[in-house]
Amino acid sequence: MTSSDRRPSGRTLVRGRVLTFKRRPHGAGDSAAYSYFEDGIVVAEGGRVVDVVDGGEMSRVAGEGAILHDFSGKLILPGFIDTHIHFPQTQVIASYGEQLLEWLTKYTFPAESRYGDPAFAGVQARFFIDELLRNGTTTAVCYGSVHKGSAEALLAESERRGTAMFVGKTAMDRNAPPDVLDTAQSAHDDTATLIAAWHGRGRQKVVITPRFAITSTPEQLEALGSLARDHPDCLIQTHLSENLEEIATVRRLFPERADYLDVYEHYGLVGPKSLMGHAIHLTPREIQRMSESGTVAVFCPTSNLFIGSGLFDYKGLEGGTHPVRIALATDIGGGTSYSMLATAAEAYKVMQLRGQKLSAIEAFHLMTRGNAEALGEPDLGRIAPGAHADLVVLDSAATPAMAHRLAAGSGDLEEELFVLMTLGSDRNVHEVFVGGRPQGLGKAVS
Repeated sequence: MTSSDRRPSGRTLVRGRVLTFKRRPHGAGDSAAYSYFEDGIVVAEGGRVVDVVDGGEMSRVAGEGAILHDFSGKLILPGFIDTHIHFPQTQVIASYGEQLLEWLTKYTFPAESRYGDPAFAGVQARFFIDELLRNGTTTAVCYGSVHKGSAEALLAESERRGTAMFVGKTAMDRNAPPDVLDTAQSAHDDTATLIAAWHGRGRQKVVITPRFAITSTPEQLEALGSLARDHPDCLIQTHLSENLEEIATVRRLFPERADYLDVYEHYGLVGPKSLMGHAIHLTPREIQRMSESGTVAVFCPTSNLFIGSGLFDYKGLEGGTHPVRIALATDIGGGTSYSMLATAAEAYKVMQLRGQKLSAIEAFHLMTRGNAEALGEPDLGRIAPGAHADLVVLDSAATPAMAHRLAAGSGDLEEELFVLMTLGSDRNVHEVFVGGRPQGLGKAVS
């Protein structure tokens, strides 16, 4: 199917139990943070939401030629947003027994070297977006490999499918095998070429992407910082303070800098467009500077647990003296699930170990509007007039165990959401809409 085949046409009505967020919840029970229709209709035209109404208004909003997709009884939410995922690591997931630096050397770099082949990258891009959609994720912030063609393959496939993807060519010019290295100049030039060709083309965006300070020389970080100054609307993504050995290595490589964050800040890579993956072992100074600069800390719970990196201090960062913006992400392939539901479940467990709580409405806000706000994308992550009509339809009773659990419950919405985030997976994703178009995951009544 070509990109023109994906152009939305006509009026689409999606009926079900519609849930969307108006602001960040302040914990369980904060019903003022969201809007909920027990029987609602999302009205979409031209790829965007034009109205959200009660089911009783069907005759008013239908109009001639409108197509109805009736999911009565199922939950309709904005499509999930993943803020940190590695496109070339789909075959690295579930690799045994190493911590971060050894894991990169043993598994990641060999896997990413294959993405220099454009045909291979194209095949993998199709799988990658298939898997995201199957899990209800309609937007992701993605690392490519060091090869410009890997980013081009993913951007092209995303354009064909109509999804919104934020994609970066990873930059690395040291401390890795030769077949996954570039240079300071080529990292700058390749990314600049991608920006010129793809940034803002339809729904696609390009992200400035140094992997992390260990694999970038000062010259490369300077080149990417210059690019960030030239393109202030581009996101920046990298990794920060994931692992203690990593932090010690950065200190040895950059002894003149105050700390890990200061490396990036010195080169102009810190600010409200910066997404710092992991951010587990932060110093007080780093927390203060992230807060002051608006930098986002990206919580990757399944990866942090699987690789043994540590426990993210969610409430400490969010509610401390210097509050830090937070996003949630899978971090495939260090992460162990493409599902944002499963990711939220592990986030809850990490926070339990820290003596903290993550309510269901906080988690679902993070997966949708919260992550969109972290990206600076107000037209994503919500169901409201003007927003992109990216939707996920969830069946809370998709498995016998979940149906059994819910049958004994109170029928409360937040209880249902907590069951979904605790036991949920791709099996609960009944259908997905991208720009108002169903993706054929389930059976809609039309």
